[in-house]
Amino acid sequence: MANRGPSYGLSREVQQKIDRQYDPELEQILVRWILGQCGGDVAQPEPGRDGFQQWLKDGTVLCRLINSLHPRGQGPVAKIQASAMAFKQMEQISQFLQAAERYGIAATDIFQTVDLWEGE
Repeated sequence: MANRGPSYGLSREVQQKIDRQYDPELEQILVRWILGQCGGDVAQPEPGRDGFQQWLKDGTVLCRLINSLHPRGQGPVAKIQASAMAFKQMEQISQFLQAAERYGIAATDIFQTVDLWEGE
């Protein structure tokens, strides 16, 4: 997660509410669907919220997923590459989000790049 100290007051209450809403069973359903959709070239994440976030954080899995929803060779993300650089990872997440919106996902249902990257 992000490099922040402990939260207090309202911030803590909001974070606790978010934490209670996390569903490990839904995580496993999503992992199985993403792996099935993307094929064998995507590694499985570590179980748990942090593992799932780290799996998606660099944007490569998300870009492979959105490309898998289009005919072969016609995916909206032309270049997918793993990178340790934060701005490259955030750029790939942004490419996924733009492609998801073009695919038909409502803008109000899409998260912000920084939210995923920081694990919020």
